[in-house]
Amino acid sequence: MNLNTWFEKGMSPDVYIESMEKHKENLLYIYDTFSLPNDTAFFTDLQKQDLRAIVLTEDWCGDAMLNIPILLHVAEATNMDVRMLLRDQNLELMDNYLTNGTARSIPIIIFLDQDGNEVAKWGPRAEKIQEFVTASREKLPEKDADDYQEKFNEMILFMTKSFRDNHDFWDEVYQSLKKTLTN
Repeated sequence: MNLNTWFEKGMSPDVYIESMEKHKENLLYIYDTFSLPNDTAFFTDLQKQDLRAIVLTEDWCGDAMLNIPILLHVAEATNMDVRMLLRDQNLELMDNYLTNGTARSIPIIIFLDQDGNEVAKWGPRAEKIQEFVTASREKLPEKDADDYQEKFNEMILFMTKSFRDNHDFWDEVYQSLKKTLTN
């Protein structure tokens, strides 16, 4: 299947958000609270490219909760049409965008032109966010430790709260998306 076919298969952001059960409230909080910087030249240049975006995502993903609202603001500022595909129902596409060649990490955002050609790919997270996640994971006990699952769950709660409330993270996501779309 070519990217245009995948794009047409996707759901609108509104349909995706309405279907959410796990991170809907946090995603909407970020969406309602985040403000784009005054980046008129970038938005004008991006709008001229007439791009569209496919987002591979899942409701349970904290990274998607953080990144999608920022993308949607960029998309609105540039009239970019965005479609969402659930990763687990679209593994054929997902497996073309594995992180480090092995991981089905999400979200993955595929930017394409009107002819369906891939122009850029972004995801699953901004570099500084990756550093935060890596540092958080390094504090976990070994997987076979008795308290591993408890500590893992605590880490996920901490990361979710950080993604929701740390405005510097939001700016990092925006800058990372901008860098990808400018190159």
